[in-house]
Amino acid sequence: MKNTKYEIERSLVEQSWDRCIAWGLDHDFEPTPPAPGAAQVDELERQYHELLASTEAEVLPYYRNVLSSSRCLILLANRHATVLKSWGDERVTEAQLKPWFQQGANWQEERCGTNAIGTAIATNKAVQIQRNEHFLKLNRSMIGSAAPIFDAHKQLVGVLSVFSDAYLPQAHTLGVVRLLAQSVDNRLLKRQFERDHFMLTLSTTADNFDSPWSGILICDDLGRVVASNQRADQLLSKTTVGVRLDDLFSTHRNHILGHPAQSALQLSTKNRVRLSAKVQRPTVAQVRPSARAPSAVAPQSKATNTNSADFSTLEYGDATVRRCAEQSLKVLERGVPVLITGETGVGKEVLVKALHQATQRKEQALVAVNCAAIPLELVESELFGYEAGAFTGARAQGSLGFIRKAHKGILFLDEIGEMPLSAQSRLLRVLQERVVTPVGATDSIAVDILLITATNRAPALHVESGQLRADLYYRINGLCVELPALRDRTDKHKLVQHIYSQYRDPVQSEALSPRILAALTHHPWPGNIRQLVNVIRVAVAIADGEDLQIWHLPADFLAQLDATATANLPGAVNSANGKSGSGPTFGELKKVTPEPLTHTLQVYQKCMGNISSAARELSISRNTLYKRLRELGVR
Repeated sequence: MKNTKYEIERSLVEQSWDRCIAWGLDHDFEPTPPAPGAAQVDELERQYHELLASTEAEVLPYYRNVLSSSRCLILLANRHATVLKSWGDERVTEAQLKPWFQQGANWQEERCGTNAIGTAIATNKAVQIQRNEHFLKLNRSMIGSAAPIFDAHKQLVGVLSVFSDAYLPQAHTLGVVRLLAQSVDNRLLKRQFERDHFMLTLSTTADNFDSPWSGILICDDLGRVVASNQRADQLLSKTTVGVRLDDLFSTHRNHILGHPAQSALQLSTKNRVRLSAKVQRPTVAQVRPSARAPSAVAPQSKATNTNSADFSTLEYGDATVRRCAEQSLKVLERGVPVLITGETGVGKEVLVKALHQATQRKEQALVAVNCAAIPLELVESELFGYEAGAFTGARAQGSLGFIRKAHKGILFLDEIGEMPLSAQSRLLRVLQERVVTPVGATDSIAVDILLITATNRAPALHVESGQLRADLYYRINGLCVELPALRDRTDKHKLVQHIYSQYRDPVQSEALSPRILAALTHHPWPGNIRQLVNVIRVAVAIADGEDLQIWHLPADFLAQLDATATANLPGAVNSANGKSGSGPTFGELKKVTPEPLTHTLQVYQKCMGNISSAARELSISRNTLYKRLRELGVR
C-alpha cells in the first residue's frame, strides 16, 4: 500500500531520532551556542554573497508583503547548517534560544538533534518538525519548516527555514517555505547563466511562466542543455543536463531558440507530453547564426483571435461544436453548471472564453483555475481565500481566493479531477449553499457564480478511481458536452485554412495547396487543434516566405501521417479541391505508395530542399530526383 505524505514525513522524523541516538545525544542535552567573531561573520558573508543576494531578493519582498504580520522568524543556513542571515520577529523564540538564531550558529543534527535545518540537510528534503518531534527538549517550544536550496548543478548549497510559535496554525507554512526555496533555486540559475545562455521556461499552461514551479532549461546556442532546475527534469521525466533540445522535443532547436521572446511556444516532448514554453535570449553574448531561426518577412506572428473567440470563430460548419456552444450558453444563463470534456487540445478553454463573452456576465470576471497547477499545500487557501493571520505566511489583509474573485462572474475549474479530495468537499458546500468560508474564518460569505468545469478524461473514470467525489460529480454535471477531436470535425478544411491565414507570412499564398491541405486534413491529430497550430507555425517558419510544401512540415507530423500517403492523394486532393470522386481511401493510398518515394522525401526534407545534397545522399542523378519529386507533388 502506498505511504501517505504524512507517513513519509513521520518516517523522516523517526530516522532522524535514530541518528541522534546513534550519536549518543540525550533529550536533556543543552548544547552551548557558538559565539563567532566579527571576522568569522564577515568571511561567511563574503563566501556566500551570491546565495545571500539571491535569497534576499526573493524573501524580503515576500516578508514585507505577506509575512510581516505573522510571528515568524526566517533563517538562511549554508549546506553545513551554519546560519547566514535571519529575518523576522525574534519574539517567537525563548530567551535561551536567541543565540541559535544569530549569524554563525550551527544547527547540525549531530549537535542540535532533530530540527528543521539539520534534518533538511541530512535528508535533502523539505521537512516540518513539530514541537515534540524535536529530539532535544530545549527546542520543543517552536515549530520549524525548512526546504533545501540547490545550485545550478543541483547540489545542495543551503537551507531556507521558518520558525514560529508552536501554537499557531502550520498547515501552509511548509508550502510557503518550499515555494520560497524554489524561487531562490531559480534565481541562482538565472543569475549564473542569463548573460550568455538561452533560457527556456516550461509550464503546463501558457499563463503560469512566472510561477516558481515552472521548469527552466539553460541552453547554449547549439541547443545543448547545460543546466536545469529539478522541475524541468520532472516535467520531461529525465535528467536533462547534457541533452540536446532536439532529443527532448519534436520541434527543431533552431525554431525553439529563434521563437519570439514575448510569445508562448507550444512544444511536444518525445513522450508526447504537451508543454507551454517561453524563450529568453542571452542578454550579452552574441549568438552563432546556427541558433537563429530562419529570417522571415514578418517575424512576429499575428496573434490568434481564438483567445477571445465568439461562436462564429469556434467552428466553420461543424454541427457538433455549434451545438455544444449553443446548449452550454442556454443552460449557463440559467445558472446550471456546465462540464466540458474532450481530448487535450480540442479547445475547451476557447469555448469557455466564448461562453463568457456571450453571457450577460461578460463585463464581470472570468476566473480560470487549473486545479492541477496549484501546490497541494496551498490549494484550499488559493480557492477559498483566507483571513488575515489565518496561518504563518498569510497576508496582513488576507486573500479573497479564486471563488470570491469570480463573484458575479464565471468560475472555470480546469482539470477538475486533479483537485484534492479535501478541497472537493469544501467546494461541494459552496455549490450547494452558495456561500464560501475562508480559511481561518467562522463566518460564511455569499457568492454568486456561474460554474464551468473541464477534464480531458471521462469524468466517470475519475469517480471510479476515487479521484473525484461522486456527489461533487453530480453537482457539477448539469450539462456535459464533449468537444469532438480535430480528426472527427467536419469543418477541418476551413479550420486548417483559417489557422494558416493567421500565421502565414504576407508574401505567402493566401490559400494552401490542395496537396498540403489534404495532408493536414487527413492527419490523425492526437494533439488536436493545439498540435495543428504548432505544425502550421513550424511549417511557415521553415518555408521562410515560400509557399508551403510537403517537406516544410515537421518530421514528427510526417511520421504520424505516414508521408508515403501524400505521394498519391487523388481522392484527397479532389476532396480538397471540392471535387467529387471515388478515388482510393487514405488507408488504401498508404498501401500503394512506392517505397523509394518514402526514402526520397525523407532525405529531401533532411537536406532542407537542397537538390544537389539530396541527390548525392540518394546516389541518384538530379534528373531522377526531380522526377521523383514531381511524383510527390513537391516540385
